[in-house]
Amino acid sequence: MQNATKMGLNCTGAQMSPMDSKEQLKASQEVRPDIPGNERKLALVRTEEAAKADAIGSVPIPGSARGMVKTALNKLVGVSPEVLIDKLGERLAFERGGVRLYEALMAKAQAIDAVDEQMLKTMKHFRDEEAEHLQLVVAAMEKLGADPTAMTPCADVVGVTNMGVLQTISDPRTNLAQSLNALLTAELTDNAGWELLIELADAAGQSSISESFEKALAQEQVHADTVRGWLSEEVMRQV
Repeated sequence: MQNATKMGLNCTGAQMSPMDSKEQLKASQEVRPDIPGNERKLALVRTEEAAKADAIGSVPIPGSARGMVKTALNKLVGVSPEVLIDKLGERLAFERGGVRLYEALMAKAQAIDAVDEQMLKTMKHFRDEEAEHLQLVVAAMEKLGADPTAMTPCADVVGVTNMGVLQTISDPRTNLAQSLNALLTAELTDNAGWELLIELADAAGQSSISESFEKALAQEQVHADTVRGWLSEEVMRQV
């Protein structure tokens, strides 16, 4: 694979064909859309659709008697356990995706002749930590009587969000720097997600769960800082 950005026959810009570009601009002014409406109508339709749309799934009711009791007790003290369970489901989905991101990046890095062996070793270590974080969330959900195999609404949303990052890294044409840039997006989001989850667990009176997550957050901060450093080194190397 080509691991550096190079100049080539890129004909996507208007400067490559100024005469045709001028004609294209002229046509856009002379040939009006045959469907009435403008950006205001589009915004209105989006608002209307959002107002009447159903939610993206739901948090499942506990599948065990123990879970039902825990949920009932939380409701009595004014805590909404479904909010915490939904965000736990989100973190679980994100960590599962994190394992796949690092596996895809490792496969790409191995195709580069000059790849640093220490970098590959660290990627594997981070991959393993993502898998450990997944199990940590599973344990927390089971402690609350929730089903870690269920797809909660936030888990569904984060799965869609992660898809673009995974597609970027898995694309055979993207080089190491481009892949690291995509991974950094995920790691920064992951850090923010753990911070919010810890805050939410504390607010729900689940201090033991929030304390168990502190180590995961510290490790994720190392992930983000390391990936940021890799990206900087790779871009500067190309310069």
